[in-house]
Amino acid sequence: MASASTAEPTRRDMLYIATGAAAAVGAGALAWPLINQMNPDASTLALASTEVDVASIPEGGILTVKWRGKPVFVRHRTKKEIDEAQQVKAADLPDPQTDQDRVKQSTISGAAHPEWLVVVGVCTHLGCVPLGHQGDFDGWFCPCHGSVYDTSGRIRSGPAPRNLDVPTYAFTAATKLQIG
Repeated sequence: MASASTAEPTRRDMLYIATGAAAAVGAGALAWPLINQMNPDASTLALASTEVDVASIPEGGILTVKWRGKPVFVRHRTKKEIDEAQQVKAADLPDPQTDQDRVKQSTISGAAHPEWLVVVGVCTHLGCVPLGHQGDFDGWFCPCHGSVYDTSGRIRSGPAPRNLDVPTYAFTAATKLQIG
């Protein structure tokens, strides 16, 4: 018959456990600075969001702000521009997207703000900065290769493969807009 025996822990076993624990703590202490150095720099984190006071933008005007090193266009659209943008059939566009998909609702009132359009001001073809109130649709025109965007930032003609990007943004007050 076999008998089970349990060995008592010895001092050597305790030294093995203590040495292993010390090695694990040492490895963690060595790895922490190497992993932490991959986090974004403080100056980069400071650019993560920007606040814009839209009260100073006249109807029909465009304000260009810098966010994450890129220009962002904040356009106060007129009623005529909104109506024209909403009448375009998404199926007729190279990058189908409705005007309603490109404007945000207020987090305060829950109401839509179709008069405010916020887009990253970088052409989706080769990264040029388009000019406002230009082109056949009075939106943006990229002079480098001829891409034409409408008042909703949607590509209408030219080599650009997609619409101007809409960044993450929200209305924090009636006239305050936070990008990022």
